[in-house]
Amino acid sequence: MSELTIPHVHHRHVDLDGLRVFYRETGPADAPVLLLLHGFPSASHQYARLLDALGTRYRLIAPDYPGFGHSDSPAPDAFHYRFDTLADVVERFCLALGLERFALYVFDFGAPVGLRLATRRPEWITGLVVQNGNAYEEGLSDRAREFIANKRGVPGAGDVARSILTLDITRSQYEGGTGDPSLVAPDGWTLDQHFLDLPGRKDIQVELALDYFSNVELYPEWQAWLRANQPPTLVVWGLGDPFFTEAGARAYLRDLPEAELHVFDTGHFALEEKLPEIAPLIDDFLARTQK
Repeated sequence: MSELTIPHVHHRHVDLDGLRVFYRETGPADAPVLLLLHGFPSASHQYARLLDALGTRYRLIAPDYPGFGHSDSPAPDAFHYRFDTLADVVERFCLALGLERFALYVFDFGAPVGLRLATRRPEWITGLVVQNGNAYEEGLSDRAREFIANKRGVPGAGDVARSILTLDITRSQYEGGTGDPSLVAPDGWTLDQHFLDLPGRKDIQVELALDYFSNVELYPEWQAWLRANQPPTLVVWGLGDPFFTEAGARAYLRDLPEAELHVFDTGHFALEEKLPEIAPLIDDFLARTQK
């Protein structure tokens, strides 16, 4: 009988000057590190199956941002919820865990958080796995552009942002664009909505939604970093994403001509339906590029 190996996954908190940040960790302590940054409206639980799939070969670490998942969620009058601040917390998280060399998995909100980190600490980044994480204007759908136009000071902007924080919308982010919705477990959107419905969480999400325009303003800086540093990069993309289009995936090749691109017939949360296809690509990529 062949030996079946399944990794232990640890669930921990780190205290960052009184801010408790939750994270999941698996894999050998001396293995190459992959830092996984989650999207909206999710948290590190979105990577649970990937940790199981790759955790015997690599050290995988997935934190929850403040205001998400199991991390502390101070009220907006006590914590400045901006993408710059989320990147500050992830940077402090890495310093607290002694992470100085790692590949970075960026998805959705994870792209603006992770690329901020990369431009601040380029010596830390040994490679990128980009999954529906946009960094190019051509990757923004009309729906995304309309949403990003809601900024502080725009009448009704907060109400528009709050209107998407419903169970129907959360579920649609998981099932929309998928080829076989039966492959998408309901646990993801159910847990996401549980966290969204906790006291004060929707106020936090509105604060971040009204700051999303700041990410688009930084696209040229991130693209310049990609061109200058040429990190080994794997791009995997769900074709049916209603927010971030296939053009955004292909745009990475303009600045990273050696990047590997794979487009799948699925939606925004591509791992939900296509983990059996995507996990081997990540495994092969890390085996070749991370030593």
